[in-house]
Amino acid sequence: MGTGVLLVPLLIDYLDTERYGVWLTLSSVFAWFSFFDIGIGNGMRNKLAEALASDNKLLAREYVSTTFGIISFIFIGLILLFQCVNPYINWQSILNVHIIDASELYIITSVVFSLFLLRFIFQLTGVVYIANHKPSINNALITLGSVVSFILIAILYKLTATGNLLTLGIVLTGAPLLVLIVSTLFAFSGRYSFLRPGWKYIKMEHAKSLLNLGMQFFVIQIAALLLFSSANIIISQLFNPSEVVVYSTALMYYQLPIMVYGIVMTPIWSAVTDAYTKKDFAWLKVTLKKLNKLSFLFSIGIILMVVVSPYVFKIWVGDRVKMSLTLSISMACFAIINVFLAPYTSFINGIGKIRFSMYMVFLTLLFYLPMAFFLAKWMNSSAAIIISSCLLNAVGLYFQPLQVKKILSGNAQGIWNE
Repeated sequence: MGTGVLLVPLLIDYLDTERYGVWLTLSSVFAWFSFFDIGIGNGMRNKLAEALASDNKLLAREYVSTTFGIISFIFIGLILLFQCVNPYINWQSILNVHIIDASELYIITSVVFSLFLLRFIFQLTGVVYIANHKPSINNALITLGSVVSFILIAILYKLTATGNLLTLGIVLTGAPLLVLIVSTLFAFSGRYSFLRPGWKYIKMEHAKSLLNLGMQFFVIQIAALLLFSSANIIISQLFNPSEVVVYSTALMYYQLPIMVYGIVMTPIWSAVTDAYTKKDFAWLKVTLKKLNKLSFLFSIGIILMVVVSPYVFKIWVGDRVKMSLTLSISMACFAIINVFLAPYTSFINGIGKIRFSMYMVFLTLLFYLPMAFFLAKWMNSSAAIIISSCLLNAVGLYFQPLQVKKILSGNAQGIWNE
C-alpha cells in the first residue's frame, strides 16, 4: 500500500504524465482478462476451508490440485491465444495515444500480458494461506512484490536518462510474479506439503462443485472489473490519458482506508465459512456487530481525509496532478460505501449464499456503462465515473444487510438462501 503511494510521483517522473496514463489504461485492459479464472479461485477458497474444517486432508488436496490444473489450462491457453491475435490489435486506437509507436506497443503488450496472466496461476498459493487462516502471509507476499518493484524502479530512475515503458512493465509484473513462484515452491515443500498439487489428485468430479460456486463469483468479478477497470478506458476515450492519472491518483488516495479495512477483513471470509459449517451463529452475530462499529470509525477517518486532502496531494504529487474537490468528495463517498458493505460482503461470500448478489451485479452490468458515459458527458468531469459506481453500490446498503439478517436468524428462504 505504502509503496503504491510512493510509486505514483516516481512513475510520473520516470515516464511523464501521458505515458504514465497509458500504462494505467493498459493495466486496466489487462485486468479484464483476470475474470477468465471464472471465479474458481474463490470457489476453492470456500471448498478448501470447508474441507479443512472437517479435517479431510485428502479432499482438500484434491480441491487444490483440481483448481491449479483448471487455472493453468485456462491462463496458459489465453497467453497462447493472445500471442496469435496481438499482431492484429490496434493498441494506438484502444489507448487513444500516438506518442508511442505501434511496434513498441506490440512488444510491450506481448511481454507484459504474458507475465500478468502467469501471476493468476501462482497467486492461488495465497488462497491456500487464506483458507488456512494465514492471510497475513498472503498480504506479506503482495507487499514484498510491491517493495521489490519499487526498489527496481527507483534504481532505473537513477540510472537511466529517459523512462522506458517496456522495462517498467516487465518490472511491475515480473517482480510480483517471481515472489509468487518462490513462495509457491516454499509453501508446498514445507508446511502445506499435504496440499501440494499433483496430477493424480486432479479430480474432475470436483470441478462441478468448484465451478458451480465459482461461476457465481465469476459474474460478481465481471461487475467489479467493469466498475474499476473500465473507468480508465472511458476517461482515456472521453478526455485524455493525462486525466487518467488524475483519476487514478485520487482513487489510490481514497483506496487506502479500503485497503486497510480489507486487511482486517481478509481472515473474516474463511472464518465465516468455518463458523457457518460448525453452526456457530453466536460468533457470527457478535463478529458482525463489531465490524459494523469498525466501519463507522473508518467512515469518520475518510471524512477527515477529505479535509486534509489538498495538503496531502500537494505534498504527495506536488504540481504534477491538479485535483478537483468534486472528484475528491466523490471518491470519499465511494470509500465510505465500500467500508460499510465490506462486512456483509465477506459474510455472504463466506457462507456461499451469493445467488442474489449475482443477480444484483448483473443489473449493475446493464446500468453502469450507460450511466458512466451519460454523467461524464453531462458533467464534463471524470468524477462522474466514480459517482456512477457510488449510485449502483449504494443499492447494496439495503439488500446485503437484509440478506445477512435473514441467514443468521434462520429465516432465509428462496433466493436469499441460495
